[in-house]
Amino acid sequence: MASWLLLLWLLALLPGAAPVPFKPRAAGARAWEPSSPELLAPARFALDEYNRGRAAGSRAVLGTVRGRVRRTAQGSLYSLEATLEEPPCKDPLVCLLPVSKKTMLCTFEILNELGKHILLRRDCGPVDTKVTALVSSLFQPYPDNRNESVSSFLPQLNSDPLHQDFSMKITSVFKDFVATYNRTYESEEEAQWRLSVFARNMVRAQKIQALDRGTAQYGVTKFSDLTEEEFRTIYLNPLLREEPSKKMRLAKSLTDPAPPEWDWRKKGAVTEVKDQGMCGSCWAFSVTGNVEGQWFLNRGTLLSLSEQELLDCDKVDKACLGGLPSNAYTAIEKLGGLETEDDYSYQGHVQACSFSAQMAKVYINDSVELSQNEQKLAAWLAQKGPISVAINAFGMQFYRHGIAHPLRPLCSPWLIDHAVLLVGYGNRSNIPFWAIKNSWGSDWGEEGYYYLHRGSGACGVNTMASSAVVN
Repeated sequence: MASWLLLLWLLALLPGAAPVPFKPRAAGARAWEPSSPELLAPARFALDEYNRGRAAGSRAVLGTVRGRVRRTAQGSLYSLEATLEEPPCKDPLVCLLPVSKKTMLCTFEILNELGKHILLRRDCGPVDTKVTALVSSLFQPYPDNRNESVSSFLPQLNSDPLHQDFSMKITSVFKDFVATYNRTYESEEEAQWRLSVFARNMVRAQKIQALDRGTAQYGVTKFSDLTEEEFRTIYLNPLLREEPSKKMRLAKSLTDPAPPEWDWRKKGAVTEVKDQGMCGSCWAFSVTGNVEGQWFLNRGTLLSLSEQELLDCDKVDKACLGGLPSNAYTAIEKLGGLETEDDYSYQGHVQACSFSAQMAKVYINDSVELSQNEQKLAAWLAQKGPISVAINAFGMQFYRHGIAHPLRPLCSPWLIDHAVLLVGYGNRSNIPFWAIKNSWGSDWGEEGYYYLHRGSGACGVNTMASSAVVN
């Protein structure tokens, strides 16, 4: 089965994710009651929970409601079906297309006990029949040659009255992008082709936005003039999913529960955000970030450590073509430690190994694999330090801020391709998140950080967690 067909098939399996109109119940089932005043209070409570953490201009409004009530010893249990109307996107840097409102179909289970509402279950998904088309179109190819100019793409949008002003907006935004990120192109033809790629990327970013279940905003970033293939080849790490990770000793479980929130940045265990440049060396940055934290926690000194040493001297991994954290830990042990960033500076391309054991400032004794249970990961992080993890980078090319929560079929845990560093966790307006240090510079994301939904295994964040051991 083709990958995109498989993805659409998986999407149809998600509760509420496929277009599902209201249907009459099968014979024998209890009928849904029409909307009544008694259902409005729990429906409004459910709407408030749905909108929690959203900015004022992005909150959904209640559409139709129906449901049933079951009296229990504890109170009243409401089973509701409701449509919610999402407002159209208004941020010009996030959404350039004047799309219509999106309708969500939600089912809620709400318990009213002693006058207090408690949300027991929530399942929401787009009702819009365009959802399948949105998902499918995320995988449409970019222009396959640089002779295809923007004019061959924009008329397709102008043919739709909904998008008549897109071409004018996109040219203006592209000029701002070029100025902001100091882009230069070799020729007018190259600039026209990059504008075409930029335009397609803005459409793609909006589709990712429409399908995200978190509070993340997607739009213009410093990677917006790159095709998906260019971005993946330059910045991501295919070896994470293509090569088996070396087996590591499983870390001992901790008995203490995870605190409600934790942030190692506030405790001095995290160095400044770094930039891997045009090199797929995320694996090295993830590992050095972990070792920096381990050394700080066990030796009391925070040192910025050398990723270049790993690119040059780890002969198992493939430098800018990718690598595995498990191999990197072994390389550090065999080499005899890591030099600092100042002593062995980052170049962003492989060189001859010039590591000196006499210059090494940090060493490790072992490495361990961590639990895939996110509660246990949080407990380990709070007690032991930042964690090296690998994730599926779906949508990160266009991520600007907020908590990302892509649909699982779009961000499969089996297709991880980027190594990063968990430095903390918490909640924003009751939405649980992981705070993730990335290696694409501080001019990406939230000052170099990515926030990902916690507790759902989002994008495989829990599938390859590990840490060095410093005794």
